[in-house]
Amino acid sequence: MLGLMQEWPLLAHTILDHAARMHGKREVVSRSVEGPIHRITYADLRTRSLKLSERLSADGVKPGDRVATMAWNTWRHLESWYGILGVGAIYHTLNPRLFPEQIAWIMNDAEDRMLFVDLTFVKLAEALAPKVPSLERVVILTDDAHMPETSLPGAISYENYIAEADGDFEWLRFDENTAAGMCYTSGTTGDPKGVLYSHRSNTLHAMMALQPDMMNIGAADRFMPVVPLFHANGWTTAFAVPMAGATMVMPGAGMDGKSVYEMLTNERVTITAAVPTVWLMLLQYMEENDCKLPDLNHVIIGGAACPEAVIRKFQNNYGVEVIHAWGMTEMSPLGTLCSMKPEYAGLEGDDKIAIQKKQGHAPYSVEMKITDDDDNELPWDGSTFGRLKVRGPAVSGAYYKNRGADQFGRDGWFDTGDVAHIDEHGYMQITDRSKDVIKSGGEWISSIDIENLAVGHPDVAEAAVIGVNHPKWSERPLLIIVLKAGRTATKEDMLAFLEGKIAKWWMPDDVVFTDEIPHTATGKIKKTVLRDTFGDYKLPTAGRD
Repeated sequence: MLGLMQEWPLLAHTILDHAARMHGKREVVSRSVEGPIHRITYADLRTRSLKLSERLSADGVKPGDRVATMAWNTWRHLESWYGILGVGAIYHTLNPRLFPEQIAWIMNDAEDRMLFVDLTFVKLAEALAPKVPSLERVVILTDDAHMPETSLPGAISYENYIAEADGDFEWLRFDENTAAGMCYTSGTTGDPKGVLYSHRSNTLHAMMALQPDMMNIGAADRFMPVVPLFHANGWTTAFAVPMAGATMVMPGAGMDGKSVYEMLTNERVTITAAVPTVWLMLLQYMEENDCKLPDLNHVIIGGAACPEAVIRKFQNNYGVEVIHAWGMTEMSPLGTLCSMKPEYAGLEGDDKIAIQKKQGHAPYSVEMKITDDDDNELPWDGSTFGRLKVRGPAVSGAYYKNRGADQFGRDGWFDTGDVAHIDEHGYMQITDRSKDVIKSGGEWISSIDIENLAVGHPDVAEAAVIGVNHPKWSERPLLIIVLKAGRTATKEDMLAFLEGKIAKWWMPDDVVFTDEIPHTATGKIKKTVLRDTFGDYKLPTAGRD
């Protein structure tokens, strides 16, 4: 027997309908690429998105067509997503930080028909267009006054493009499992792989994100997603924030510490989200300029493990609660957030920080387990490491064109590639990527734990740890340090700083100093490059018994 409820498909563009009806006068505030601050209400943003849907339909864009975007977080980019969704097409976010050859490969793999691009990336788009035969038209996200001369196919300004529509259009309705968005993994190993989100998964994921123990966004909040929409489905902010009816503050291309601080304070932001590198730049700017954060309540930090020093500075110096988060492009992307359950609610000081360094607990709709290499499930005791596997309605069940099928088990669990442990209350902590964990004498050493401790040294700007070959122990840790400008810490200083904070057998066998540590396009340390660079490095302990 089936239930007798109405057929009401979970279509992502209905989120904007809700925002316009129930929170129509609430604003989306953007730092425009052209410079000035721009304000628009949800009601007006919906009208413009409908115009875009009408225009796309007139151009022959059909359900299932891929429409690429390469843009910063602004109102026009947000409108583009909803306009694309409204005709059943698929928004395909392109990360401009990838190598041009990678972007061209991704566009060809997706067979993008159109591209919506910010002024910042017009030159890049001009270089890409001849390499993408499927690309028919490029819409530049600006007005005619700022429209550049360009060789891009069918180039037109966004404002001119939607001006040709009157907005008398209704979103299409279709099955909620229809593809909605596409985002490719960064491709640190092998070719990038496409993750294909559905309307249903995006909508359910946004509902999950709004839970009090997750992002905890309400209509009274002013939320600033510093994380770009082109990074891992924009951390679902394009859907969750309008769904809550919160004011959305979009930083545009201003990602430096000063620009981020100006938006946080001028727009009275209460919640914000970004990767650790953004917050390191912000904290440095604030320390140098004796700044305060009077309105900010909490900051969501994900994309990489959050250094303990960042948590302490936000909470102790500025009274801002840090919520550590973890997820993946393949998970839409949120998997866990580290809010405090009642079991840990009374903790303070170092005891609280010890929990906050964990990636947190999963909401309803995300299942987790840890296994050994033979897929035997391991206990949740807070110390046993294992391969982290997940499943749920917003977790990818396959990659586009079925690439990387080995990560998807026959029992429906997705192997994240992370190594983690989970405690008795369900708090998960990543100890490494499976390819980065250091295997020394048959035991595992977490490079992430050592890195996060090393960054706490007052002279250190950034740290990385890799395993280096050792004749007796197979691998031993090498600590690689970038010092802050003008600082002169030594190897002995670093080892003394780590002494007593980690097990003796975890202590790095050597420390090297470098001017720069390589990063991926999403800001993560590129350890493949470091392992190549130090592949023949001889540790001072290598000749010892």
